[in-house]
Amino acid sequence: MTNRWTPQRMTAAALLIAIGILIPLISPFKISLEPASFTLASHVAIFLAIMIGPAVACVVTIGVFFGFFLSFPLVIALRAASHIVFALVGSFYLKYRRDTLLSLKKAHVFSFLIGVIHAICEVAVVFGFYFGSGMAGYTSVLMVVQLIGARSVVHSMVDFEIAYIIYRALRKQKGFSNLLSSDEQLPDRAKRIP
Repeated sequence: MTNRWTPQRMTAAALLIAIGILIPLISPFKISLEPASFTLASHVAIFLAIMIGPAVACVVTIGVFFGFFLSFPLVIALRAASHIVFALVGSFYLKYRRDTLLSLKKAHVFSFLIGVIHAICEVAVVFGFYFGSGMAGYTSVLMVVQLIGARSVVHSMVDFEIAYIIYRALRKQKGFSNLLSSDEQLPDRAKRIP
C-alpha cells in the first residue's frame, strides 16, 4: 500500500509543490547574491516529501523545479533541478532505514550528509553554468565553493530541521501515518517518536 498513489499522497504532493514554489516567491527571509540565493524554509517541502517516500519526493522536486523555471533566473532554476539527486538519495535511504528519523542523532547525521550531497550538486550546476560561459576564474571558483557550497550545507540543515519538527508533529496524528513510507514494517514501539 505504501507504494500506491492514494488520494492522500497525491494531495500531499500537490500541496508540497505549491508550498515549495510559494515560499521562495513570498518569503521575507531571503538573501540573493548572484549566483546564490538563500531563502529560509525553501527546501522544507522537498524534505517533507523525502520523509514521505521516493515517488512523492521525485514528483515534488520536479514540480518545484518547473515553478522555479517559470519564476526565477536560469541558474537558480537549474540549482532547483539538481535537488532531484539529494531528494532521491535521501528518500530511498529513508524508505529502507525509517529508524533514522526515530533518533535525533541519526536524523542530524542524515541531515548533514544530505546537506553535503545537496551542496555538491548545486556547486556542480553553478560551475557548469559559469565555466560553460567562460566567466569563471580562480576567484570565481573560490566564491562558488564558499558562497554556494559551504552555505548550502548550513542552509540545507536548517531547512531539514524545520521539516523534521513538522514531521515529528505530523507523526503523532493518526490520519498522517498512511503517508509515511515503510511504517507498516516497523514494530509498534519504533513508531513512537522519542
